Amino acid sequence: MRVTMINSKIKNRVQLKKILAGLRKRRKKIAFTNGCFDILHYGHVKYLEEAKRHADILIIAVNSDSSVKRLKGNKRPLISLKDRMRVLAALKAVDYVVSFKEDTPVEIIKYLKPDIIIKGADYKIKDIVGNKIVGSYGGSVKRVKFIKGYSVTSLIRRITNRRSK
Repeated sequence: MRVTMINSKIKNRVQLKKILAGLRKRRKKIAFTNGCFDILHYGHVKYLEEAKRHADILIIAVNSDSSVKRLKGNKRPLISLKDRMRVLAALKAVDYVVSFKEDTPVEIIKYLKPDIIIKGADYKIKDIVGNKIVGSYGGSVKRVKFIKGYSVTSLIRRITNRRSK
């Protein structure tokens, strides 16, 4: 069976750590971001394109279904982890996609040790999970412009309001 380009970008954390070791030997700068990405929208795509500008390799860590449910409530996620990862992997800006089951990405950040953590500018650097970890080994945190008006919660609200009219 032939592996598709999309599936070749989806890795577990052990596979990804081995890949990153090889990329580091080639002096590639590795960026990391994370999220639920329940319904991918334009704001996500612009955010990921901007994140990619800061590094050679962009890793997206995606919250597991159980993690999304704990964070967002019983009605979420709307899209399964497998499908959320596939959609993200289809984006040109994304190099690798990995999942995590914890509520925060702190453990996977410790494990993968990215050079840069990237989050939206709506976060304060001191509040970004992994900030102190990445700083402890010489990495950095970058914030990228947040496009107002784009959120999954607001999108769900708009869809729900249209259906009830």
